[in-house]
Amino acid sequence: MNRTFRPIVVAAMLGLALTSVAQAQSARQAKREQAQAAANAPLAGQTVKIAWIDPLSGLMAPVGQNQVRSFQFFAEKFSGPNKHNPAGVKWEVVPFDNKLSPAESLTALQSAIDQGIRYITQGNGSSVAGALIEAVARHNARNPGKEVIFLNHSAVDPDFTNSKCNYWHFRFDADTSMKMEALTTFMKDQPDVKKVYLLNQNYSHGHQVAKYAKELLARKRPDIQIVGEDLHPLAQVRDFAPYIAKIKASGADAVITGNWGSDLALLVKAANEGGYAGKFFTYYAGVTGTPTALGTSSEGKVYQVSYNHYNMGGEMQQWQNEFKQRFNADFYTGSVIHIFRSLSEAMAKAKSTDPVQVAKALEGLRFTSYNGEVEMRKTDHQLQQPLYLTRWQKADAKFPYSVENTGMTFALVREFPSYVSSTPTSCAMQRPN
Repeated sequence: MNRTFRPIVVAAMLGLALTSVAQAQSARQAKREQAQAAANAPLAGQTVKIAWIDPLSGLMAPVGQNQVRSFQFFAEKFSGPNKHNPAGVKWEVVPFDNKLSPAESLTALQSAIDQGIRYITQGNGSSVAGALIEAVARHNARNPGKEVIFLNHSAVDPDFTNSKCNYWHFRFDADTSMKMEALTTFMKDQPDVKKVYLLNQNYSHGHQVAKYAKELLARKRPDIQIVGEDLHPLAQVRDFAPYIAKIKASGADAVITGNWGSDLALLVKAANEGGYAGKFFTYYAGVTGTPTALGTSSEGKVYQVSYNHYNMGGEMQQWQNEFKQRFNADFYTGSVIHIFRSLSEAMAKAKSTDPVQVAKALEGLRFTSYNGEVEMRKTDHQLQQPLYLTRWQKADAKFPYSVENTGMTFALVREFPSYVSSTPTSCAMQRPN
């Protein structure tokens, strides 16, 4: 061997050897951590089933399909003893298609109960959530020893943690009032926002978005005019061109909407086609179908307020990338992670999967999640967490995630700590004896 190259070869071989040693040590450390987690997991070997009750058919089916995959993805990822599952249980998600109907949801709930499932989750449609909250409360009052917990992942009517609060209901999304508190805190400092149009779905969530928008803007920016307000049927409108014509005629420079799914995707599509140049302040612009409808025409004009976003980095970014690789879809329902994390923390604390014990342990529970420290407020069972305001723009080095493979993304504009987005509650919680 050439004497000149011998030291290089030796160094390379040494480097490979050191790398192999480091990898072996890392593997041994991972095994030790896994063994320690298993030893500390009080409920390892038990299976906990969660009934998922949301739409898998109709206009909102794409949202439901994304979310059931999200639950199944994290059920698989978090099952068994690991750092995200201190209880060590195995998760199993059992889907039920409720067709976005309260009546169908009640049938699904009874079917889940008949199958012995003690945990249910739902989130698409506060009209559905309201029916489930009442039904779960009735069931638990009449069937001691067979209690069920309702894990609300996305239904954001503030009444559910105020006048209609119930001990067996826990909400993991930020409610309408919390999101509007953050949204209007941002809007009050935007001098180009002077005339606002309110367009929402005609059910409790849409009503609450309009109500809180008017109240909070009047307090923070009394000079802003509400120049129009409309409510339309949920998941029934296929052409929003007439609504865009009314918005343009009103002179509105901004629209506030709580619309989601097809009702938002078709709205922004009509806005782009109709040449509306104003801004949209939304809750759900990042949800299935809407990013594609936004395209490049909406760059810089569409804002979203949420408890997570597409460019958070860290472990969340790894999960989002893995989810996209597996399903060619975007993961956006971050409350799924909070549900599995908090349930496991509560079960480990209670050393039980029994809903009665788990509900007690969930109250006041705090843990560090992908968006910082979160707390399940004991007073009303509303998760307290940071919120983020993002804006639609081209993906770049700082905000690289391409939403729905559009080359566009939601870039972070402002973060609101929990204490800013938190709103008071009037809940007078009735706890079981």
